[in-house]
Amino acid sequence: TRANVASSNLSKANLRGANLTDAILREAWLKKADLQEANLQGANLDIAILEEANLTNVDLSGANLQGANLTFAILNGANLTDADLTDAIGL
Repeated sequence: TRANVASSNLSKANLRGANLTDAILREAWLKKADLQEANLQGANLDIAILEEANLTNVDLSGANLQGANLTFAILNGANLTDADLTDAIGL
């Protein structure tokens, strides 16, 4: 989909099941967002705020999560294959 929502405030957004393949979410605020079963393959979440986000069964394969804040994020069943978690916090 290659959506570009960089630096957007999506706190508490309901993105459950959304197709965000290759989306640009750099520096996006996704605190407490519901992303259950969303497709974020290859997405750029560099420095994104994902505190307390629900990432249950999310596909983050190949995603860029460098410097992302995942404090208290729910990652049950998340696919992190080949995801870049360099400097990510809260894991």
